[in-house]
Amino acid sequence: MYSANHWGGSFEIADGAAEDDHSRNMDLDRGALSARQHHELDETQQSWLLGPPEAKKKDKYVDLGCIVVKRKVLWWALWCVVAAFVLIGLPIIIAKSIPHKKPGPPPPDQYTEALHKALLFFNAQKSGHLPKNIGIKWRGNSGLSDGSDAKDVKGGLVGGYYDAGDNIKFHFPMAFSMTLLSWSVIEYSAKYKAMGEYDHVRELIKWGTDYLLLTFNSSASTIDKLYAQVGSAKINGSRPDDHYCWNRPEDMAYPRPSLSVSSAPDLGGEVAAALAAASIVFRDNAAYSKKLSQGAATVYKFARQSGRRTPYSLRQPDIEYYYNSTSYWDEYMWSAAWMYYATGNNSYITFATDPRLPKNAKAFFNILDFSVFSWDNKLPGAQLLLSRLRMFLNPGYPYEESLIGYHNATSLNMCMYFPRFGSFNFTKGGMALFNHGKGQPLQYVVANSFIAALYADYMEAVNINYILGDNPKKMSYVVGFGKKYPRHLHHRGASTPHNGVKYSCTGGYKWRDSKKADPNLLTGAMVGGPDRNDGFKDSRNTFGQNEPTLVGNAGLVAALVALTNSGRGVGVTTVDKNTMFSAVPPMFPAAPPPPSSWKP
Repeated sequence: MYSANHWGGSFEIADGAAEDDHSRNMDLDRGALSARQHHELDETQQSWLLGPPEAKKKDKYVDLGCIVVKRKVLWWALWCVVAAFVLIGLPIIIAKSIPHKKPGPPPPDQYTEALHKALLFFNAQKSGHLPKNIGIKWRGNSGLSDGSDAKDVKGGLVGGYYDAGDNIKFHFPMAFSMTLLSWSVIEYSAKYKAMGEYDHVRELIKWGTDYLLLTFNSSASTIDKLYAQVGSAKINGSRPDDHYCWNRPEDMAYPRPSLSVSSAPDLGGEVAAALAAASIVFRDNAAYSKKLSQGAATVYKFARQSGRRTPYSLRQPDIEYYYNSTSYWDEYMWSAAWMYYATGNNSYITFATDPRLPKNAKAFFNILDFSVFSWDNKLPGAQLLLSRLRMFLNPGYPYEESLIGYHNATSLNMCMYFPRFGSFNFTKGGMALFNHGKGQPLQYVVANSFIAALYADYMEAVNINYILGDNPKKMSYVVGFGKKYPRHLHHRGASTPHNGVKYSCTGGYKWRDSKKADPNLLTGAMVGGPDRNDGFKDSRNTFGQNEPTLVGNAGLVAALVALTNSGRGVGVTTVDKNTMFSAVPPMFPAAPPPPSSWKP
């Protein structure tokens, strides 16, 4: 019997073959047959158990058309090419894809982190009865006697914010700071909500506007004076005051006079703008919003009175040296725009677009310094607000002539902010010298970064990155942000220990002159900034470089919220043309009175 499968495994019996074998082998010797069968079975069993014998493998070839090669050689060549690409080609491609430029903007969360800290600065600058949850352990109640000499103000002038490293409350820059914060909330409320800072920033604004409402009789329709500041400082004085003394606000024991003015077209205009803008922020609180808009109308009327056109700082030595106002026509334009957005009253937009106003304000004279937005020059901000009126609502005649002019001026301003146009000098590190290298350069950088970001809802973030550490010093100019930042601020509260000791007027000098780092971290404070050569001295004596200000931080907050990607996709880019600011009627009412009714 033979197997039909010679390679082992299962066997299939061929019946015909078995009969032939039987007939052929009938006459064979049985012993021989038996031996042969055993031998063949052993071979078959061996084949089944050990497998078939090895056959010599043949080489396989591939015909490439021009040449025939072994398949092994071909595979070997292909793997060599792949290995060469991975080891040599891929690194070259990666290296060439890396841009050979300065590092790009920090991740969006860094702008958000900086914003969280920048808002804390306002907590630290608060005056008056402080809430328990202020978050600044080394601050306490202060200035509780402020305004005690203002007999017409019930309860005095308690509250508000200290301006900078001293303890004076300057109402002009304070009001501007509140306007900036409100503007940023109106434009980017969704971003604030996404960052969890919406309630916080609104509380900061209300702290300021509550105080501003105390600076005049906000319940009246007509007023004849406005308080301009609390506290004073004589230049090179020798008597205790807010500059001669180095005290924490909680330890002040020197006179702090309240200064009122009977003429304030500039200050009055800015206070009106602050209250009007805040009234939009608090639209969800009808009573408070109405209180703000009514107060704004009162102080705006005071600012516009024809017999009260003397700048508030003129011949006022306690004001003029610190926050001198160079014009009031810009505040007229600025406040009129905000009053219109807050109330929808056409008389305000009629005034803002009368051709005589930009002429008096020199808005279209192409004066370089008039393109820089600041506490003293509101023209760029006012022109942007009015440009937006044209962009979103396009009211047409009789407003169009002035609105086109504002829009064109705004476009030119934006161009001048970039280095390629050569309008302003820039430090080697990339900081714009909007104030021509004078002290406090960063407050001008952030304010103009904000309105540039607003204009297109984005901007080249070079100036903000500079402030956050991308500069030749490789340090952040925002306290508490990054690993390296100023430690010796020109700031009384930050430099004086919170140790239970009440230092006298001059007793605090040892902390002013100390070389030690500030015992109290003024988190989020943006200092004045470096000089025109990117140089910076971290010393309390260099107040132009190392003193934080309310205005500076307001601009920083506004610029950061405009740049951060938190809540991206909402804000100014999604505002409907018919519901801008949700403050004006969906459509323009009938044409207002002719411009001839305007009184210069």
